[in-house]
Amino acid sequence: MMADQDRQLGIYLHWPYCDVICPYCDFNVYRARNTDHRPLLDAILADLRFWRDQTGPRPLASLFFGGGTPSLLPPAAVSAVIEACATLWGFRPGAEISLEANPTDAETSRFADLAAAGVNRLSLGIQSFDDEHLKFLGRNHDGAAGYKAAGVALSHFEQVSLDFIYALPGQTVKQWLVELMCMIEDFAPDHVSPYQLTIEQGTAFARAVGRGAWTPVDQELAAEFFEVTGQMLSLKGYDAYEVSNHARARSTRSVHNQLYWRSQDWIGVGPGAHGRLGAGAGREATLCARKPGDYIAAVTTTGTGGVERSHLGLEAAREEYWMMGLRLLDGVPMIDAPGELLDARQLSGLIDMGYLQIADGRLALTAAGVPVADAVIRQLLV
Repeated sequence: MMADQDRQLGIYLHWPYCDVICPYCDFNVYRARNTDHRPLLDAILADLRFWRDQTGPRPLASLFFGGGTPSLLPPAAVSAVIEACATLWGFRPGAEISLEANPTDAETSRFADLAAAGVNRLSLGIQSFDDEHLKFLGRNHDGAAGYKAAGVALSHFEQVSLDFIYALPGQTVKQWLVELMCMIEDFAPDHVSPYQLTIEQGTAFARAVGRGAWTPVDQELAAEFFEVTGQMLSLKGYDAYEVSNHARARSTRSVHNQLYWRSQDWIGVGPGAHGRLGAGAGREATLCARKPGDYIAAVTTTGTGGVERSHLGLEAAREEYWMMGLRLLDGVPMIDAPGELLDARQLSGLIDMGYLQIADGRLALTAAGVPVADAVIRQLLV
């Protein structure tokens, strides 16, 4: 399949191994038990060559190392992937090469070499500076390690994004604001991604909540957390451009994540990785084998780790367009939407209730709609 040459293209690489599996995580992850990285890396490199034959010569807007914990990869392995992508596709000027990391000493010691390998944006999973909160979240680092890692990251990478989790049981809004203020005052990162704690099915937290071990914060308090988070970050010069993402400037917004939110193209490689290519009725979804061994076997026998490849169809492409695009606070152009326009009655009702607005041909959430974005979008697509 030849994708539209005018569309942006990125690569998502899923490295599935972690030293510990966090109790809130529902990603495709596995414990790293002295795992030899080479067989999986070789399979990923072969998969990239397969996809170059599919897409043709399109320069990459982004390369994202996600997981799992891709910072567990040796810097030489990260460099090999970057070099392969440069050879196969090439990068657009100013392309974003991003990698997720945790603030453990072992990973922090690799930051200089990862930057030298070509990573220009680090997404650092601080999650909290509070030791008790980190213990609750099942993290394998303390607050001091988080502080150290943030400082080291800022000294090595062109851009740094800090991730936090808030609205924890027992946490007060005041405690969270103090922590948020300390992060801003001490580090002033380019980008901040604060996420409310959510309970995902199949996770250890879901099982704990199910048996009554603890109770998540109620909706009213969660809404207060969300509101004060946005107010504080805005006051400090961070623009909220997506429901849970804030940047100091347009140039420091996540290029790769915007491919998802704007229904652009990306190739997914690595165990369990998803991909999307094309637009409208021609949009194609891909999914790689979830288990590392199965992924390696699939690449060995077929040349690719993708085990599912199908057209979304117009209705599914339309739903994805709105579900993802409306998370962007400047909205999405209605004229670009695949398929028929939205149901006029539902749209009118949500506008009248003050949750959505139309301006300059773009549909967007209002300030009132942002805290309940998922519910608004679901109702819009009924």
